[in-house]
Amino acid sequence: MFDPDIAPSGSLLGLLQRGRGDGPLHALAAPRAEALAALEQCVLRDPRLDWRVESRSLYYARLYSDLEGPLDGIEHHLFAVDDLLNPDEHRCGLALSVLGHLAGYGRQDALRLLRRYAATGSCWSWALDELAVRDDDAGLRGLGPAVVGRFPATPEGDADLARAVREAYEPRPWRLWAEDAAGPAIAARLRRAAERGSFDRWQRQLRPGGPAPGWGVGAVLEWAEEGLACHPAVERDQAAARLLASVAGAEDRPALLRAAVDGPSAARAAALRHLSDRRDPQALDLLEAAASAIDARVVRAAAESLERRRDEPALARARRWADRGDALGLAAARTLARHGGSEDAGLVLAALRRTVQRGGADAEGLDALVEGAGRLASCAAAPVLRHLYRETSSSQLRGAAARALSAVDPGFAAGFAVECLWDCEESTRELAAHTAASGDVRVLTQLRRLAADPAEEVEVQTAVRGRLSSGGSAR
Repeated sequence: MFDPDIAPSGSLLGLLQRGRGDGPLHALAAPRAEALAALEQCVLRDPRLDWRVESRSLYYARLYSDLEGPLDGIEHHLFAVDDLLNPDEHRCGLALSVLGHLAGYGRQDALRLLRRYAATGSCWSWALDELAVRDDDAGLRGLGPAVVGRFPATPEGDADLARAVREAYEPRPWRLWAEDAAGPAIAARLRRAAERGSFDRWQRQLRPGGPAPGWGVGAVLEWAEEGLACHPAVERDQAAARLLASVAGAEDRPALLRAAVDGPSAARAAALRHLSDRRDPQALDLLEAAASAIDARVVRAAAESLERRRDEPALARARRWADRGDALGLAAARTLARHGGSEDAGLVLAALRRTVQRGGADAEGLDALVEGAGRLASCAAAPVLRHLYRETSSSQLRGAAARALSAVDPGFAAGFAVECLWDCEESTRELAAHTAASGDVRVLTQLRRLAADPAEEVEVQTAVRGRLSSGGSAR
């Protein structure tokens, strides 16, 4: 996983990297050159801990629009030599997404950059997806020769083209090119590629890989272990546990118990998961023993198996284990945070504080503990939740902290909720639209802007319009 270099939370760069609502407010008050430099650094060096779940592109595109920022830095970044030497979506994906939003706002320079990159860039498919939902038919048709020309007219090239058509996130450009009478040669190639994709799918259905009918418990456990011998290794213990649910009977319990005690790595993990899911009488004892194993896969399986349970025996064990300092202890606290009662608030809060002290504001496992602090209405959690809100680099975790604070902190509506109207995460903006106190003059102004922004998510606009129709009062 990419490990970004995150600036201190009180700096302009740190605020923008985190996607906090105070980032745009501080940027608009700072010298324009300083604000543009910080914004460009964020876009060109993606600061997200997990780019698959965290939002930033619309947040940065809005600030580019507010600052009327030039796109020279993005252009140099996209068309640098590194794009040819290291065609990595982590390097250019955020910049392309920002250009997509700017094109949606009517920036013709952003649209031209996307077209140029789709024609010549290494990560062209991302740019093409951005254009597919924003460019007109004429602009997309003009890209057909360049994009299809990337695939040589050879058996290998045709196979790659069929794969690209089949895996396209946005199919609109490919359909336009396949139906374009002005380019009959390209249209014919794409029709053949679509036919080949259908044929390949049919062949895969005829020759399925993996488990087959008639397998027993021993075969499933062997299959799980065989995955570790692949190059690269394939984690199969979770899939094997699901298979065991179909093939294991009462007569197989002794073999599964033996595997869960001293079986090889993947087989032991699969057996632990299966026995726990089936609520076997010995499962919780097996999980406790597995938590002390040397094998990280087995330890992970024990912790994850406990978190999948919400029955009373598991909650009773979780209360005994919640103060442990290992993975099982964290899993126990997370289980109580999700499914425990008000009597478990102290254990959850203690685990939350302990995890932050040991691992900082981005420690693994904080999400469920933060949500649990809000669900259990632990008012004593407000200080640590405020700390996490300010310091975490994860916009997802910050959103969870905001939701928890809205339940436990009486000052949230007039404090962090106002800032959250500018947050990078849709769910956090939606929360703010419901809760931000209207005494701050900025609140109604931002609510009206969000209501009129065509790029804003539907859920946020629904909350905003409901708030505006009620006169702007917090609900």
